[in-house]
Amino acid sequence: MMNTPKLNPKMLTVARESRGLNQAELAEKVNLSASNISRMEQDFIEITPSNFSSIVGVLNYPEEFFYQEGETLPSALALRKRNIVAQKIMVPIEAQVNIYRLNVEKLIKAINYPEISLPVLDIEKLGSPAEAARKLRKLWKIEKGVINNLTQVLEDNGLFVINFDFNTDRVDGMSILANGKFPIIFSNKRSLGDRQRFTLAYELGHLVMHLQTNPSFTRDISHEANEFAAEFLMPEKDIKGDFKDGVNLNVLADLKRKWKLSMQALLYRANDIGVITDNQKRYLINLFNSMNIRRREPAELDVSRENPMKLRDMITNYKNKQKLNVKQLALFFNSNEEEFLSKYS
Repeated sequence: MMNTPKLNPKMLTVARESRGLNQAELAEKVNLSASNISRMEQDFIEITPSNFSSIVGVLNYPEEFFYQEGETLPSALALRKRNIVAQKIMVPIEAQVNIYRLNVEKLIKAINYPEISLPVLDIEKLGSPAEAARKLRKLWKIEKGVINNLTQVLEDNGLFVINFDFNTDRVDGMSILANGKFPIIFSNKRSLGDRQRFTLAYELGHLVMHLQTNPSFTRDISHEANEFAAEFLMPEKDIKGDFKDGVNLNVLADLKRKWKLSMQALLYRANDIGVITDNQKRYLINLFNSMNIRRREPAELDVSRENPMKLRDMITNYKNKQKLNVKQLALFFNSNEEEFLSKYS
């Protein structure tokens, strides 16, 4: 006798949160009490077919979504954000990140994807985040100078990169592990290309320096990730010569075109490596402010966003091998067709 699939209450929670609804808001939409929704999500009471149908209709996921196995995980292994972000904004982002993770886990299992070996770089042994960045560039055989396509470098070395709209510009990126082994870095589609690149390097720094090394609470791991990203993308020995004629707005604009990073990141780098003094940095920051280009640098200098290819190619290969149409493929990922295409096409 076959076992009847059991609804996974954790998927009810992640579906609700991914739509930006709290329990009371969902309860109102399906004509139930918030306490009933809470008890359903804690698996204290069964969901009647009628209530389940209402919930599925409101949350707009296929019924299969709620029967998939899996847990929701804390998504922010590493989170790059601007100041404090309201929980109302973070909850749907983290739920959506978990849904992507579940998709990746299902695909990895289906295609028997080989395990990767992400370097572990302990800065207490190496001495500094900058040294960790230099070590990784050497391990990955990255040529000196500009990394023209950081996303491709990450994907070539086994990481997954996913761009999606966080529905806010206050969060730039975050990381999570699929099956506890496969790193996924998420980047906000709203970020310009220069910020996207720095965010990817920042998340990478967290993954290689902090994931397996258990850093103490006294360490500022966000600052360490920033240091790592700066050296990884703008190696001191390669960029120092670019500042030989001094640092001004024209120089920073030219270097933005070359290094594909913001003028501000380049300004801070010049200060970090001792090319300009703190007073010179402050003067230039004030100049940014007076010209109203600190929050939004000139559009003519915009850096194109990098497009991840790896996950999309894996999905396409799986689709072709299994001879699936788009609707069948969407259902494989427990998604409706429209949402699947918005995520992966």
